[in-house]
Parts: sequence; C-alpha cells; structure tokens
Amino acid sequence: MKSIITYLSCMLFLGPVFLGHTQNQQLRAFTIEDGLPQSQVYDMVQDENGYLWVATQGGGVARFDGSNFKIYNTSNGLQNNYVNALFASKDTLFIGTNRGLSIKVKQQFFSSEMPQINTIKKIRQITFILTAKGIYHISEGVKPVKLSLNHRLDTSQIKDLIYDGTYYWIASSQGLFKTKHLNAKAAEVEELVEDDFVALLNYKDKIIAATASEGVFIFEPNHFEESILVLESLKINALSLNDKDVWIATADDGIHRLNMVSYTTELVVNAVQGLSVSNVQKVLLDRQSNIWIATSGGGFYKYFQNNFKHYDTSSGLSGSRVYAIHSNDNTKWVSQSGTGLSKLDGKGAQKVELPEFFSAAKIKTITSGPQGRVWFGSEGHGIWLREIVIKDTVLIDKSKIDELSKIKIPITSRFDYEINKKTGFPEDWIKSLQTDQDTVWATTYSSGIIKFGYQPSTSGLQIYNTFSKENGIKDLAITHSLFHDNQLWYATQNGHLGCIKDDAVSDLGLVLNDEVAINTLLINKNTIYLGTAGKGIWWAKLENQLHFKKLKGSKPLTSENCFQLIFDNEGYLWSGTERGVDKIELSPDQEILDVFHFGKNDGFLGIETTLNAVDKDENGHLWFGTIYGLTEFIPSVNTGNSLKPELFFEDVKVAYESVDSIDLKAWTNSKKVLRLSPNQNQVSFSFKSVDLDHPDIIEYRTALNNTEWSPWSSSSSSDFSGLAYGAHTFSVQSRNFRWQESDVKQFSFFIERPFYKKIWVQWLAAALVLLVVFLIIATYIKRLKQRNKSAQQRLEIENHLLELEQKALRLQMNPHFMFNVLNGIKAMAVTKPEVMNTTINSFAALLRATLANSRKDRISLEEEMATLKHYIELEQQMSQKPFEFQLSLESDYGADEIYIPPMLIQPFVENAIRHGILKGSRKGQLDICFATSETFLEVTITDNGLGIYESQKAKTASDHQSMALQVTEERLASISGKDALQIAELKADGKVKGTCVFFKTPLETDY
Repeated sequence: MKSIITYLSCMLFLGPVFLGHTQNQQLRAFTIEDGLPQSQVYDMVQDENGYLWVATQGGGVARFDGSNFKIYNTSNGLQNNYVNALFASKDTLFIGTNRGLSIKVKQQFFSSEMPQINTIKKIRQITFILTAKGIYHISEGVKPVKLSLNHRLDTSQIKDLIYDGTYYWIASSQGLFKTKHLNAKAAEVEELVEDDFVALLNYKDKIIAATASEGVFIFEPNHFEESILVLESLKINALSLNDKDVWIATADDGIHRLNMVSYTTELVVNAVQGLSVSNVQKVLLDRQSNIWIATSGGGFYKYFQNNFKHYDTSSGLSGSRVYAIHSNDNTKWVSQSGTGLSKLDGKGAQKVELPEFFSAAKIKTITSGPQGRVWFGSEGHGIWLREIVIKDTVLIDKSKIDELSKIKIPITSRFDYEINKKTGFPEDWIKSLQTDQDTVWATTYSSGIIKFGYQPSTSGLQIYNTFSKENGIKDLAITHSLFHDNQLWYATQNGHLGCIKDDAVSDLGLVLNDEVAINTLLINKNTIYLGTAGKGIWWAKLENQLHFKKLKGSKPLTSENCFQLIFDNEGYLWSGTERGVDKIELSPDQEILDVFHFGKNDGFLGIETTLNAVDKDENGHLWFGTIYGLTEFIPSVNTGNSLKPELFFEDVKVAYESVDSIDLKAWTNSKKVLRLSPNQNQVSFSFKSVDLDHPDIIEYRTALNNTEWSPWSSSSSSDFSGLAYGAHTFSVQSRNFRWQESDVKQFSFFIERPFYKKIWVQWLAAALVLLVVFLIIATYIKRLKQRNKSAQQRLEIENHLLELEQKALRLQMNPHFMFNVLNGIKAMAVTKPEVMNTTINSFAALLRATLANSRKDRISLEEEMATLKHYIELEQQMSQKPFEFQLSLESDYGADEIYIPPMLIQPFVENAIRHGILKGSRKGQLDICFATSETFLEVTITDNGLGIYESQKAKTASDHQSMALQVTEERLASISGKDALQIAELKADGKVKGTCVFFKTPLETDY
C-alpha cells in the first residue's frame, strides 16, 4: 500500500505542473464590490428555479441571479448572519447558522435555536442537520429533533453524512463511523478510524472520505482495510461530485480535480490561476456546466473552461487599455494605455523597451512588412520602424581532437529608425499604417494620407504622394484605412467612404446617406463591410456602384455600436462592441442566420472592445483589444451548455397584496383556478427565468386569455386592472440569449360577479321587473278600462243629452213650422177657399209624417225627400205666387240607402220659399240637390228669390225673427262641426239672382 501511496504522491506532484497549461482557464470574481454582503463564503447551492444561494460569514445569505444580489439577514428573520450550510428543496431553503436553523418557505422564515450547524443533507426523504453536537433530523414540519446514536457522536462535530444503500457513513471530528440505522443503539454504530473527517462522497462503488489534514481515503464500502490514501499534503475543507468529476476544496491550495482512474490531480485552480485566496470552502457545478468556487475571504468565483483567454497587467501586459494588436511571425505586438508596448510569444507576455526617441509615445497602430520590419504609428511622435535581422554565425568546436566541428548559431539583430518631422516626414500624428511590399500608407489624424517608402540601409525617406482635400478627400477625419487589391480604402468620422487607386482619389461621399461615424471597415470575398457608431453594420458588393444595405436577419445584433470587424477561419463575422463580441453567422446573401454573443459572463472579461484593435494569428486565433486587457479566442475549445430556459412565477398579487396561501409551482399549468371576489379585479404577475451566464438578455412575452402575444421585452412583470368578471388565463413565455424559448406557463383565475350581476340574480331581477311592468301595465289597462268605461258612460250620457237636445230643438222647430202652415191656411180662407179643404188634408198628412220623424234619430233620404215634397206642394197650394221646384240625387247610393237627421233641410226650404221666392219679382224656382262624397252627404238649396241680405233687411224692418234657421244652424254645428253651413247670394251682371245654401253632414249608409 505504501508503494501505491508513494507512486500517487509523485503523480500528484507532477500532475498539476503538466496539466496546468493544457486548459484554457478563466475566473470571474464576485466580491463586495458586486453586491456580495461579505467576502467569506462557506457554502453555495442552486435551487430549482436556478438561483444561486450564497452563505456568508456575517452577511447572511444572498440570492444571486447572475447579475444582482438579494440579501437576507437577521432583519428578515434569519436566525444568525453567520451561515455555514445551505440546502434547497423545492420552494424551501434550509439555512444552517452558528446559532441554529432557519427554514425559508417563500418569504417567511421559521427558526430554531440549535448548536452550530455544519452541513445539511437530505437522505431517503429525511432532512438531516449535522451540528457541532450531534445529528438532528426533520421528518415533519419545521422543528428539528435530535437523534441519539452514542455519546461520542452526540457530543462531537458532525461534518458529513452519506448513505450507500446499506450503511449510513458519518464523518465527524472523532473519526469515521458507519451504521445501518441512524436511530439504532450505540452498540450498532461502528467506528472505522479515528481522525478529523470533514467530507464524504459516494462515487460509483467506492466511498471517498476526506480528513482535515491527513489526506483522502478511497475504499469499497466493505473493505475499508484496503483503502487507498491520497493527497496527504492537502488541508481539505470539502468534497464535491460535479457531473463525473470529483472536486476537492482545500484550505491552502485552491481546488483540485481528482482523476478517479489514476487517482491523480488533473487540474488545479489556485492563486496561480487567479484566485485571490487559496482557502476554498465549496465547489459547485451549475446547470450550465459552470464551476462556482466559494472562498473564505475572496468572495466567490465563476470558473470557465471556454474559448477565451484573457491577458492583463497580471499576465505581463504593461497596461490595461489596448490600442492596437498585430500578429506577425508567432509574435503578438500589443500597445496599451500610456506608453506601453508588449509582445506575446512562446515565453508569454513581455514588456518591450521603447527606443529613446519613442519612449514617451502613445502607440495607436502597428503593422508589419517584408524583411522583418514592424511599423509603429503614434500620437505626436511620428513613426518608429523596427527591423529585425537574423543571421547565422559559424563557430568552430575545438573540443574534439580528431576533427573540427562547425556549429551554426542564429544571431538576431534589431535596428530602430525614427520617422517624423525631425527626419523629414510631413506629419507626427498617425492614425493607421498599411503596407504594400515596400510601400507604406500612413493615415494621419487631420492631414490626410501619406504614401511613402523607407530604406533602412541608407535611412532614405521617400514621399511618393500625399492625399488631402486638394486631392479629393472631402473629409480628413479618417477613422480607419485598409489596403486591399492594390487600393487603399478609408472611412471617416462623418460618414464618408473613399479609395485611392493609381494615386487617384475616389471619394464616394456619404455612402450611408447619413453623417454617421464609420468606425471600422473590412473586405472579405468581394464584399465590403462598414461598422458604424450606433447604426449597426452595413455591407455592399464591390462593384462599379456600391449599394450598401444594413446587415439584418432573424436575430438582432447585441449592439449597434461596432468598433471591430474580423472574419475567423470558419467564415463567421465577429463584431467588437461596448458589450463584448458578437459571432455572426451569415448566409450567402448576407442575411444574419444566428448571433452568438460573448460577454463578461461568458469569459470575455475585457468587456468593451477598443477601436480597430483586432487581428487573427497564424493559428486562426482571434485577438481582441479591450479597455481591460487583451482577449484571445481559441476556436478549438468547447463552450458550456446552452439550455432551454426554465420559467416560473415569482409572485402573484391581488389588489397589490401577494397571494401567499397557494403553491405557485403547483398551480402553474394546472386545472386549479384562483377564485377572486368581485372587487379583486386588479391582478399582477411577477415571473422569472434565471440565466447565470446571461442574466440581462432574458426576454419575456405575455398574453391574457386568447389575445395576441405581447412583443418580447425584458420586463418580468405584468399588471392588469379593471378586469372583467369571469374566467381568465394568464400566459407567459421566456427566451434566452440563444433565443431558445421556454415552455409556456399559465395561471388561471376567476373573478366572481357581484351578487347583482350573477346570471340567476339577473334573470330573477329581470323576471321581477317584467312582473312589475306587467302589474303596472295591467293596473294601467284596468284603470284605462275604468276610465274608458267612465268616459263611455259620460259619452252615452252626453249623447243622450244631445239626443234630448236635438229632440228639444226639433220640438222647438215643429211648433214654428205648424205656426207658419196654419197662418198660410188662414190666409187661404180669404183668397182660396175652394182649395182650403185639400190644403188641410195635405197639412194633416205632412204633420203626421213630421211628428213620426221627430221621434227618430235618423231617417232615410227617401223619406226626407218625400216629406220635403209634401211640404213644398203644401206651400205651392198656399202661395199667391206660383213657383217650381226640383228634387235631385247625385250618388252611387239609392235614396233609401242614405240616412239623414229628420227636419234638417225643411227650415232652409221654407226660408227659401217665404223669404226668397215669394218676395221676389221673378217666377220662382227652387232646386234641392243631394250629392255624396266618400264621407259626407252634401245638400245644396238654390232659389231665385230676393237674396239673403235683402231678405234679412226686410226681417229686421218688420222685427220678425225666424227661429227655424237658428235652430237648424245649431243642429248642424252639433252634427257636422263648426262652419258646416255656407249661405251665399247668387249674382250675375252685378245683380242679385237668388240665394244658395250649402251644408254637409256625415254620410251614413247601410254599408
């Protein structure tokens, strides 16, 4: 066994030295400056939502989402701010402190005072609390209960606990123990070895048990006596099984990854790799394959094994901000802030001593040419040319007697040359240098472009040409220049693009139709690309006419500010921005197919790139200059996992109050429905997808019920107010930086209708309203009927009174009629005694008819015409003056079919005879005409007598009043209405020819 240990010790000594250079390692520190409450981190755990929980000594616990920290301490209900252990289970977080246990359920803390807690484990659905004085367990509720094992274990520090399917293994300060039952009697607990054990692991069919300072035991569960002891020189704090790797956290040498085949260390991350302290308390692998390292005093670290390698002052660079990077002959020349110049080669990063004439120069551009020449352009100090000449020197080896041996030794010579105004160069402020064999193009800050050559052997400077406004360059604020295919292309601060070919300037003007700064330009496969300040990337085919189009596609660029452009060997376009770099996949039609962003959380630690400080070396590695150093991209190294984001509801608020009574995870995408009262119509949702690598690029979209999805945005909450009553379903979805979309999460709720708006209440109310309306209508109809009945009765009474009045009127008229006839008969006794008897007989017949008709409301027109005939014939018999009369009917009806009130016409006939015809000088003529319209019986009585007005004068003079006409007018007014009677004189040639009486009564027939 000792031989094995000795062999392993040698391997462990040599292994880290060999393997330490085979990995591309990156560390990203999170300290108090980033929001961590305390720099001593003792434990870390990732919960089911993806949050990283950090246990600190004195600062409580911190929840980390990749960007921000949320702190929980004693002010929130934590038992103590010195936290040693964490364990996450569903929505519950167990927090072990120096003074006991706190259990965080949602936003509430439940605390129990206990001895100092070292570790929290969940085994076989039971949560075990390992303390400074034995083991406790939580089986139900939140109250810990102490287990009684034996006196030694019950009073010692318990550091770790595992279960292998048969035995519980206990690591304690008193030794390593095993037992089949944790509630067994003391005799059933077996002690295997006495030592200070701190950590345990199950690894396949083996147990790994680590001691504080005596090494690590590796053994099969039933063969501890055959255990292998390794890493005896390390002071160990914890063991972690991350994926298939065993990580060992040490108190003095960072972390070691143990190869479980050879039992050797295959990787070490300690102060050499960038840890600020070597005391590591915990190693954690998250879901995205990142390694998190908790340290005591240095905060915690994110460890990358990815594409990027970063260089800064700690790596040997002379400054942080990189102005220019140029690769030549396996050497990278890097100019930095201040007056720094470094080079990277097989020996690592080295500071380059500047020649005296260039010692104060700020180098802004570097390029190389043939014959080992490297050109450096500066601000205010012109150009420095370094020529590197390598010659072979032959040495003779005289150590051998028999023969002389010649040895060739290469000797490198360096020559520095000053090119500036002192030596005849036109300008000292150099923005960019481009070479074409022995020809050099120098782009200046404000004087245009200088084309020159230089012969170091003779220090001969030759200015071939200068190009400025006089030569056609319209904008001298040149930002970048590029030599391609015998042409020098340039771009300017104000948006101009131009080229120089055969010493002729072609200024293309504002090619983007806007005075936007063109920061950088690149030509690849007959396509020119322009990177702008705030307007993205543009491209055009190199044809006679350049038509630029903006680079667009299914995914947007991370930033519209482009400082660097370069293609890698796989055909991807890289864009350096203020937020890192974008790796862009393009279609043959220059459409963006995909965008891969790399920022600080992806290992691109330089963050903001610097203007045109980018290059590609002989191996295809990309080099990016940034404000915080130099970053190398190594294409062969794989990156971490990109997982579909997990989305969850953080909170649901109703009327601005959180709903704490439900388990949001159980209610998500379930048939459960949150029922709300009618006044709870304000609902808000908070949701989250945690991405520890790209926390600020997560986007969300939402929908309520069957509405369209909202646009993607970074907002992680939605508020709704004044919601309608009834069922609602809120839906949300997230996507990560790769545009991978999460599953849709839904939450259902139902807002009850107010009592008065419930369907059955509304139906009942409608029925009651209808009943009330019916009762009102019925009552109204009843009252209306009563009113109509009363009105009908009143009308009947009025009609009866009217009839009585008519009869009374007729009775008034009949005596007048009889008086007139009797007066006529009396007069006949003197003048016509011979016919008096006939007259009396006619009068008697007329009187009988009149009396018979006076009791009727109406008689037929035939009866009326017969009565009128009797009357007129009687008047003819009594009259001294003869006259003629005519009765006529103009109607579709027969005289027997038309009805008329009795004694209505006779007074007008009498008046026409006595006061018209008899008093006139002409032979009398009386015409009575009956006619019908649709609604009236029209009566016209015409005579050729004296005339109405002369007759009235005669009446007035004789003081005789005719009662018959007045009575008849009143009858007509009651029957046909006002103005039913019209009386007019008939005139011809200005003379009165008679009188016409016209009136109408409502037409009454049998039909």
